[in-house]
Amino acid sequence: MFLRNLSAALLGCALLAAPVSAFGAGRGPSTPEERKQALDYIQHYMADPLDQRDNQEKAWLMQWLVDIPDVEVHVCSILDKLPKGDKKDGFTIFLAEMFSQTAFLLQNPDKKDDRQAEFLAGVEGALRVYEVLLKSNPKDRQPFLDDLIQRRDAGTLVQFIQERLTAGACHK
Repeated sequence: MFLRNLSAALLGCALLAAPVSAFGAGRGPSTPEERKQALDYIQHYMADPLDQRDNQEKAWLMQWLVDIPDVEVHVCSILDKLPKGDKKDGFTIFLAEMFSQTAFLLQNPDKKDDRQAEFLAGVEGALRVYEVLLKSNPKDRQPFLDDLIQRRDAGTLVQFIQERLTAGACHK
C-alpha cells in the first residue's frame, strides 16, 4: 500500500513538473476507446475516491496522460492551500482536480485553450470529491475548501479563478 501511494505521489509530482503532453512524443494521439475508458475511470473516481479497487484505474489514467500527446492538462496553484501529503486527503483532492480538468478537456476539445474553464472544471471536481469525503469524515473540514464551496454556491468561484490567473498562479 505504501509503495502504491508513493508511486502515485511520484507520478503526480512528475505531472506537476512539466506539461503532460511533453511526455507523449513516442506514441500517437489518444483513441476514442481510450478517451471513453478515461472518462469512465474518472467517473468512478469522482463517485468514490477512496475505493481501493480504483487504484489500477488511477494508475492507468495517470500513465495514459503522460503517454498521450493530444491532451494537455495544465497546472494551476488554485488549490495551493491543500494540506500536503495524506493529511486530510490532500492528494485525493488534487487528483480530483486533475482528473476533472482531464474530463473537461476530453468532453470539450474546442475549449482546449480556455484555461479559465479548464481550471474551473478542476476546482469544481475537487470540491465535489471534498464533499464526498466529508460524508465519511465530517470532522475533516478544511476552511480553505469550505470558502471555495461558499464562493461556488454564491456564483463567485469564476471570479476567484480569474483573480488567480491574473496573479500568475497558473502555467500557460
